[in-house]
Amino acid sequence: MTFSLLTADNLSCVREERLLFSELSLTVDSGALLQLEGPNGVGKTSLLKILAGLGQPETGTVRYLGEPINRVRDAFHADLLYLGHQCGVNPVLSPLENLRFYASVMPAKTVDFFELLDTVGLFGFEEQPAGQLSAGQQRRVALARLWLSPARLWILDEPFTAIDKKGVSALEARFEQHCQQGGAILLTTHQDLGARLSGRITLEAPPW
Repeated sequence: MTFSLLTADNLSCVREERLLFSELSLTVDSGALLQLEGPNGVGKTSLLKILAGLGQPETGTVRYLGEPINRVRDAFHADLLYLGHQCGVNPVLSPLENLRFYASVMPAKTVDFFELLDTVGLFGFEEQPAGQLSAGQQRRVALARLWLSPARLWILDEPFTAIDKKGVSALEARFEQHCQQGGAILLTTHQDLGARLSGRITLEAPPW
């Protein structure tokens, strides 16, 4: 049985006096894998931040389980995993230390961190400072949260950036597993997805 995790009604967004989108409504149901698409500069990242409660729309409302997110902020953030363009990885800490820190400050599943880092292709790099890793390896540290977090709603901005084909396949398998377990994913990507999409949300540039 599916239900709506996140809904947005009549959203509009203005950045630097420029209208990016308006009258936008959408629903993210449990079990859904949705791709947000559109040309560069049309407002995809701005929309994801608004949906994650990290930005304010010019008009409109975002609801989590039927309630405005500003009224249920703690419950919403506990059920949300947002990954943006920045990895959010501490460069001084090792991948292992980064995951342990994340698990200490956010709700997290009990997992074997070494096994998890092996899953994301970081075997042998567990103790190395993250700042010494490549961009793709740092991205893998951040993406390991997808196996660690119990959040049902994932909002992911270009999760495949700097990830090789093997890493992409592992991520797509994790996406399908998460949706089969009743979670939901909204993501942007320039990658052709092998995972089964539930739908697409397209942003188009205003005609002026």
